[in-house]
Amino acid sequence: MQSPVNFFTVEEYLKAEDKSEIRHEYLGGQVFAMSGGSKEHNIITLNIASRLRSHLRGGSCSVFMADMKVRIELASQNKSIFYYPDVVVTCDRPLGGSLLEHRQDQDRFCLNYPCLIIEVLSPSTEVTDRREKLVNYRTLESLREYVLVSQDEIKVEVYRKDNQGNWSVQTLFKGDDLKLDSVGLTLTMTDVYEDVFTL
Repeated sequence: MQSPVNFFTVEEYLKAEDKSEIRHEYLGGQVFAMSGGSKEHNIITLNIASRLRSHLRGGSCSVFMADMKVRIELASQNKSIFYYPDVVVTCDRPLGGSLLEHRQDQDRFCLNYPCLIIEVLSPSTEVTDRREKLVNYRTLESLREYVLVSQDEIKVEVYRKDNQGNWSVQTLFKGDDLKLDSVGLTLTMTDVYEDVFTL
């Protein structure tokens, strides 16, 4: 037996999400419920977000965790997307020497111009984070870095955009430091994996 696929407008999604007890991501009209994370996932997310918050406090950047949506408009496909990254940073003005036009995020419930997005990989989301989200996040002009953090081993992948708009990837392991150029912060693997792995 076939079941119909329900499609929602952006307005219907946002209205329903405002009242929902669980979070849903939105992909061009379709809505997908999000699963909960492990203790390790939550600890790693909190480790990174708390260090970012401490580093950026009092400046022009804001750090958000888990419950803040990022909106992507794919004009070529006439499609809207809403994701809930584990950690996301947006800045009122760019840090460093970027000459790109800068826009300020003023929506209360979603971000349109993030400069840094971090996803902690889970078995249920890893394929989506590595493929779909990587492709879609990279369409954001404001995004400088997209970081994937493993919760099962000490491994971090940093996708970084240079001033010419070219993307590169760097894979980090136990003895490496995580340099977040978009916000001017360097984290050790001990910072990232505190209370998860002994280094």
